[in-house]
Amino acid sequence: MSLRRASVIALSVGAFLVVSFLVARFLTQENRERAAVTDVLEAQARGDVAAMLRGLDGCAGDAACRRTVEADARRLHATGSVKILSYRSSTGYAFGTERGPTRVAWNINGTGLPVVQCVDVERSGSALLGGSIVLRGISTPIPGGSLCPK
Repeated sequence: MSLRRASVIALSVGAFLVVSFLVARFLTQENRERAAVTDVLEAQARGDVAAMLRGLDGCAGDAACRRTVEADARRLHATGSVKILSYRSSTGYAFGTERGPTRVAWNINGTGLPVVQCVDVERSGSALLGGSIVLRGISTPIPGGSLCPK
């Protein structure tokens, strides 16, 4: 094999690996958002206000947000594991900075009526390089057929 051909193959393999890495980073951004939202919902179901406030950036210092969290944790406290039934993110597949609501329907142990809430999600930085995901707040439950306000 010639040196030129070996160089082309090495360059092609290198380019493939770089592109694969960037695509993987981009796709894991969706999983990271969903995991952060699920963590807050699980804390809410446990009635754990402190864990919810840790998961919602800036909420502890915002009186209205804190009241919503406290009321939700009290009202939605249940025994069992959170099951996500529907998840619609308005920031999904964003390449750069974006902020918007994620509508999530969930229940406990896959039974009972679903609870539908909106989570305020902010993504910043490049999704290809990992970026950051910050949850800013969570709504009280909304009617099942309702959309999250923009």
